[in-house]
Amino acid sequence: MSGVAPDVEVLVVMVNMPDPESAQRIATAIVEQRLAACANVMAPCRSVYRWRGEVETADETPVFFKTTRAAYPALEAAVRAAHPYELPQIVALPVAAG
Repeated sequence: MSGVAPDVEVLVVMVNMPDPESAQRIATAIVEQRLAACANVMAPCRSVYRWRGEVETADETPVFFKTTRAAYPALEAAVRAAHPYELPQIVALPVAAG
């Protein structure tokens, strides 16, 4: 990524939020705390998932965070502390190029 030292591993972290308001609130807090350089609050989507043995559906708002592997543990902890779900989806993917 432009402007990032070559030895810094960049991640995109995907988190689904229950609604646009919580997505905006948590995205803003993460960027303000400098745990991510950027957060993209996406359009709401319909999620289908298994929870406690049942197939569920819910409207959710995805957020994509751009961060580093070094900052990831603190970002994950901050998301878990602020997220209203008992078990939030937090998926980190390495950026191969960009």
